Amino acid sequence: MTGSTLALCLVGGGGHALVVAESAVAAGLSVTGFFDDDAEAVVFARLSLPCLGRLEDASRLGASSWILALGDLGRRRGTLSLLGAAVRSRALSVVHPSAVVATSAHVGAGTLVGPRSLVHSFAQIGAHSIINSGAIIEHECELGDNCHVAPGAILAGRVRVGADSLIGLGARVLPGLRIGSGCLIGAGAVVTRDVGDGVCVTGIPARAHQPVGRTRAP
Repeated sequence: MTGSTLALCLVGGGGHALVVAESAVAAGLSVTGFFDDDAEAVVFARLSLPCLGRLEDASRLGASSWILALGDLGRRRGTLSLLGAAVRSRALSVVHPSAVVATSAHVGAGTLVGPRSLVHSFAQIGAHSIINSGAIIEHECELGDNCHVAPGAILAGRVRVGADSLIGLGARVLPGLRIGSGCLIGAGAVVTRDVGDGVCVTGIPARAHQPVGRTRAP
């Protein structure tokens, strides 16, 4: 949401939380603090935001709006499971003002659309996802919940990505392909064929490796 005076808190306080916090402020939001197991996490040191409690304490947010600010998909998934339905219903999406989101596109609750990124016509982005700096989501793409499209990655038209998948830094996915759930697309990969659930692919053209354990940026 942009142009709003709403306040929100961050669930997570590491490096990714810096991007979320500054994107939120640029979008006209007020960031009240963060939840993290490290009370002196990066957002405390860099932005002087107060720690509101541990990650598990976020389940008692009360009426506050919030956004998940953890970069690691495994930690994001685990933290989401701690939050009840009432808390999840108050997740707030953040769209940096330099991003372009088509009027026909849909961005799910709790999703970050980062600086200079593009979400094009009729794209559908799931909840609690990350469209990172300079990423391009072309027309009619569909992303499940808790996905991360890393900086500079490009999804061409009509690409479908399942939940809990990471599209790595600068990766390219050709038009019309399907990326399964829980996948890892390596940095700089060029994906030329469908990728099944839970598979890691790297290279040009991208080829499958071991199944994904914990999804982490390569």
